[in-house]
Amino acid sequence: MEIHPTAIVSPKAELAQDVRIHAFSVIGPKVTIGAGCEIGPHAVIDGRTTIGERNRIFPFSSIGLSPQDISYQNEETRLIIGDDNVIRENVTIHRGSHRGDGVTILGSQTYIMAYVHIAHDCRIGNRVIMANVATLGGHVHVGDYATIGGLVAVHQFVRVGMYSFVGGKAAVRMDIPPYMLAVGAAAAKLYGPNIIGLKRNGFPAEAIQALKKSYRILFRSGLILKDATERVRREVQMCPEVEHLLEFMSGVSKRGITR
Repeated sequence: MEIHPTAIVSPKAELAQDVRIHAFSVIGPKVTIGAGCEIGPHAVIDGRTTIGERNRIFPFSSIGLSPQDISYQNEETRLIIGDDNVIRENVTIHRGSHRGDGVTILGSQTYIMAYVHIAHDCRIGNRVIMANVATLGGHVHVGDYATIGGLVAVHQFVRVGMYSFVGGKAAVRMDIPPYMLAVGAAAAKLYGPNIIGLKRNGFPAEAIQALKKSYRILFRSGLILKDATERVRREVQMCPEVEHLLEFMSGVSKRGITR
């Protein structure tokens, strides 16, 4: 274990033997940090925070601090971070709140760029990319392989589906369906499937074509969701991607779905 003499590490914190803590960082008493992690200078990790293995946390990040919720009264809540994440400079990730599930979750192999804010009770999947200054309000759920561009602001309780792409400066007020591309500074709008992202991740041409056709029916036909869903099932060759898209569309949404 390598701890810089200027770092303040609680004797009650649980650190793996090969964890590296750089200068002036502060580690609280309820923190657990797994093997192979490196904590950069001036980082603060506090609260009941569990960090997996091989994570790199860069300078001035604040991890596991209390939620920005005016009703919070120091309840015992948590933050759980998976493995192999990169958390860049000045990132803030808050633990859960008593009005949510009491836990914030960041998956594995995510890339969280500088000045990103992940609020209380968010659930972030695996291999998610969040660009500089992207901001998630409380209770946001982000699916695996989603990409959220720089300066994007996501409203509380929004769902961002897997393999979706949200372009920079977008204001996301409603759910972004999986596999879709959304852009818009005033309010995000859908512009079809995330073709480039799907190709890069090895989706077969048949699945991409099925998602294109499903998009036109669901979002461009003018049909209500029930009728559009029935038409997709009649006219589109079913595949796991289309099934997941329809499941997302029919799921519980607190904010509505971007159309």
